[in-house]
Amino acid sequence: MFKLITTDGLARRGEFRTVHGTVQTPVFQNVGTAAAIKGAVSTEDLKVLGCQVELSNTYHLHLRPGDKIIKQLGGLHKFMNWDRPILTDSGGFQVFSLASLRKITEEGVSFQSHIDGRKIFMGPEESMQIQSNLASTIAMAFDECIENPAPYDYVKKSCDRTHRWLVRCKNELDRLSKLPDTINQSQMLFGINQGGTYDDLRVEHMKKIAELDLPGYAIGGLAVGESHEQMYHILDVVVPHAPADRPRYLMGVGTPSNIIEAVARGVDFFDCVIASRNARHANLFTWNGTMNLMNAKYELDAAPIDEHCGCEACRRYSRAYIRHLFKAKEMLGMRLAVMHNLYFYNNLMTSIRAAVEEHRFEDFRREYSEKLARRM
Repeated sequence: MFKLITTDGLARRGEFRTVHGTVQTPVFQNVGTAAAIKGAVSTEDLKVLGCQVELSNTYHLHLRPGDKIIKQLGGLHKFMNWDRPILTDSGGFQVFSLASLRKITEEGVSFQSHIDGRKIFMGPEESMQIQSNLASTIAMAFDECIENPAPYDYVKKSCDRTHRWLVRCKNELDRLSKLPDTINQSQMLFGINQGGTYDDLRVEHMKKIAELDLPGYAIGGLAVGESHEQMYHILDVVVPHAPADRPRYLMGVGTPSNIIEAVARGVDFFDCVIASRNARHANLFTWNGTMNLMNAKYELDAAPIDEHCGCEACRRYSRAYIRHLFKAKEMLGMRLAVMHNLYFYNNLMTSIRAAVEEHRFEDFRREYSEKLARRM
């Protein structure tokens, strides 16, 4: 399923074959939490913007409209009119971050919906059943998401429980894939590495989950408050223990600079809400750094957001006009900004892939890692 085409240092250029198409890696997954990109961006727009993988969330779709409804309508691909790969997050992060009351047991987590307060239970089997109903291309394992920092003893117990849950996820998805009414019988399971900021726990956990021979492996529990230096250190420690012949996915990361630095450490898959969320507040990414379009200095600026960008917003409209749309609270402003940021991220990944292929990734990293992190 995963073909490693070439490497440049630790940076990797690969292809990941799925039943819904082949993904060129490294790749940024565009986040459509509730089966839609916030900002009035359609799935047809996503293709124009260069999106390869769309990411939706198990927790949110289970609550609304309901995974069983989506299954009755033919699965998530048909529901949202998207024929390329979809990854569904397991819902674990949302259970631990959104639920007002929750109780963790060996079986799973009991919690209250953040929408209407109703009581819900989700464990490994339930998460797999929901994701099977959604029929995504890639299903993420149900894991416990812990805060950073957390006591060593608790993190160790949590890692052990997450491993046991992963075994149950694998067994349940294997069972579901054999059922005649399962929409996507080729659904793939990615395991998630946890361990907080403890080197030994991270390595031990990665070694244990690698033994399960899964199609891919994610690194979770980062970008949740620790410093960039801590995150990079954990990647330095744990990535060498992830199977080299499977894709590596750094969950919830991140900024353009974060992505470049993680690619330099051997990571292949990324996702983050920052691209669309920042855009909805007029914070835009460019090849010269980030800009806040609400600044007064752009009021008379007839230039495009980024002269090096080929997106619709940059080809057709000025900074001054898009700023006006935000000031006037016109939805078009948000839409154009989101489209720009997603185009930028997807184009960034195209440039990274080319740099790795041509064995000039370190030059690319030196030129852009710090540059893209600065404010214009």
